[in-house]
Amino acid sequence: MSATGAVYDRGYRPYEGERGGRGASRAALVRVSVRRALGLRRSWKQKVLPWSLLAIATIPAVVNVGIRYVTRNTPASGFELITFRGYVGVSTTLLLFVAVTAPDMICPDRRNRVLPLIFARPLTGNDYVLAKVGALTAILFGFGFLPQVVLFVGQMLVVEEGALDFVTENAEVLWQVPVAVFLFSLYLASLALAISATTARRVVGGVALLATVFVSGMVATLLVRGGGEPTSFFEGGSLWGLLSAIDIPLRMSDLVFLGHVDPGSLVGGAPGAGVGVVLVYVATVAGSLGYLSWRYRRVE
Repeated sequence: MSATGAVYDRGYRPYEGERGGRGASRAALVRVSVRRALGLRRSWKQKVLPWSLLAIATIPAVVNVGIRYVTRNTPASGFELITFRGYVGVSTTLLLFVAVTAPDMICPDRRNRVLPLIFARPLTGNDYVLAKVGALTAILFGFGFLPQVVLFVGQMLVVEEGALDFVTENAEVLWQVPVAVFLFSLYLASLALAISATTARRVVGGVALLATVFVSGMVATLLVRGGGEPTSFFEGGSLWGLLSAIDIPLRMSDLVFLGHVDPGSLVGGAPGAGVGVVLVYVATVAGSLGYLSWRYRRVE
């Protein structure tokens, strides 16, 4: 009898390229996370949210530059629609983007049970956490920093006194803006990923983040405006404002630009407000990273 078996060539070939180590695995995970967040190599529907929010965040800079150009030879030439410090607060418009992106970065890995496959590579739990936090921080930094560049370069080109004088007068902005935007991005990325890591469902992670931000802000506002007295180790002031999750990175930008907390903020005027803001910021970022490290160490 003749043989009835057959061999089919399905095109499987062994990998013959260069093999990377642990660093290459981390870099690959960062690239995949960035592509997923920005909708790259995905349908156009996945690209609408991130790029629309970037365009929205850039609108105040464009409008401000336009006003400075129109009024450059008038008594209103010094009018500013928004300052560099105030522009850091515009980054809060990315909150919806973070609420969608952070859970989408990590929840599917747990829900689809692909974490054991990921950690089969030369990756540890800390590598996974650093890659995810680094990717989201980089995206937020880019979305918060690019509008600032538009604002600075645009004003530099249209001001009446000339570009060189404008740069000289605003030289400190060249380091203040990236530092403030980075602090804001790291805080929001760490907090969002930590909250998202508590669940395997993306919707739950996004709602939990938004609830944490808005509820903490409302509670802090009610306590401050209601005349509640703080109970921390500081004395006097309205330190209840430290309970607002979204207010902390904004107050850090005050410290970067002004050297003190804005008197008009929830913690403004409270003795030791600056120290309190720094302590809460460090505790939130360190606690979020620590929780993420603990959460993904058990999967290795």
